[in-house]
Amino acid sequence: MLRPLLPLAALAAVGGCAYPYTPPALSPVTQPAPPATNAPYTVPASAPAVQEARAPVTILVSIDGFRPDYLQRGVTPNLSRLAADGVSADMRPSFPSKTFPNHWTLVTGVRPDRHGIVANSFIDPARPDQTFTMDSDDPFWWNAAEPIWVTAEKAGISTATMFWPGANVAWGGTLGSGAHPVVEGGTRPSDWQQFNQAVTGHQRVSAVIDWLRRPAATRPQLVTLYFDTVDSAGHSYGPADARTTQAVADVDARIGELVQGLAGLNQSANLVIVADHGMAGTSSTRVIALDRILPPADARVFETGPYASFYPAPGRDAAVRAALLTRHAHMTCWAKANIPARFHYGANVRIPPYLCLANDGPGGAWAIEKTAPTKPREGGNHGYDNEAADMRALFIANGPAFQHGKRIGDFDNVDVAPLLRDLLRLPAGVGLDGDDRPFRGVLRR
Repeated sequence: MLRPLLPLAALAAVGGCAYPYTPPALSPVTQPAPPATNAPYTVPASAPAVQEARAPVTILVSIDGFRPDYLQRGVTPNLSRLAADGVSADMRPSFPSKTFPNHWTLVTGVRPDRHGIVANSFIDPARPDQTFTMDSDDPFWWNAAEPIWVTAEKAGISTATMFWPGANVAWGGTLGSGAHPVVEGGTRPSDWQQFNQAVTGHQRVSAVIDWLRRPAATRPQLVTLYFDTVDSAGHSYGPADARTTQAVADVDARIGELVQGLAGLNQSANLVIVADHGMAGTSSTRVIALDRILPPADARVFETGPYASFYPAPGRDAAVRAALLTRHAHMTCWAKANIPARFHYGANVRIPPYLCLANDGPGGAWAIEKTAPTKPREGGNHGYDNEAADMRALFIANGPAFQHGKRIGDFDNVDVAPLLRDLLRLPAGVGLDGDDRPFRGVLRR
């Protein structure tokens, strides 16, 4: 167990394709420029002589699609300083390296095959006429694994979520019937915001700081914060493009605002800054056209991109097996039951019967599409092998609970939820896929 932590006296001790999006205009920044700049945070010149003694809060930040090597581009003074002053690592996402599966893993400590958010879109045999999308908030889809904010609320710890996939769901509840059904029962964060991409990064940070201005009795002790613009830029332009680098610089400035805001409140915080996955460069010159391999009438192609999934048409399973389960250039296919064990993927009823995974390696990432592209395009995508280098995700932890200047080895993102439990003084979870072992040597005891 960690010792009770003293409040922070100075700022220096402070030390998550994604949602549907319209490709952002990233010149010069993805949002109207707020007052803060992309300069390293600094301690305010003066502070009130007497300030409230505040217990540390835990803030979980997701920067969707942020590869660890983005820190090497010279545009991240705030994130780089937090990493240098705290704990950093390259983190392995869970398979599939998609947004919703990995965001739910980060807050549950359970892999997608068990928590049921197996993709950004899927169906369940219990409801074959419905499709899960990134707008789905019926608890039916989410109830298999409890997120950290529900665990905290049950323990009397107030939580607030400034966007996070699933944070708007009344977890554990049941959607009623009728023309205007409402959810009966369930638990949500004490405060939460429904995702809206039009809410700027500056506004998101301001909302978090406003929550923390509250009196201690109503102030959240666990907060989540989510940024999507780096992922959006990576999809639209590719990870190497200057406009993606500009999006990285922009979100770094928002991190600087967050840290400055905490300092202004004399609020100590344990910041856990993560990404859900990385990003690979894609091109219309590296596309596998499925209609040249499998007649369209033989199977319903449910997903395409870095991987493709299939439901055979009635009576066509043998034909689908013969077409897919053979050697292919630039992709590998499996029947669901034979997906390699290292993916920890294939047991859930929501996973389709066949899966093909495109190659992502030194020659570039390939994509699986229904037909060959008709126009040239360069961009980026994720969903590839979670062991691939460019699928690695950012991890930075900084605050009074963490030692300074520590670099730890790669670890799986199922270990983040157990870390959050430690920071919140919650008991170790039961039946989780992760644990806090990667962090035991870098936490202040």
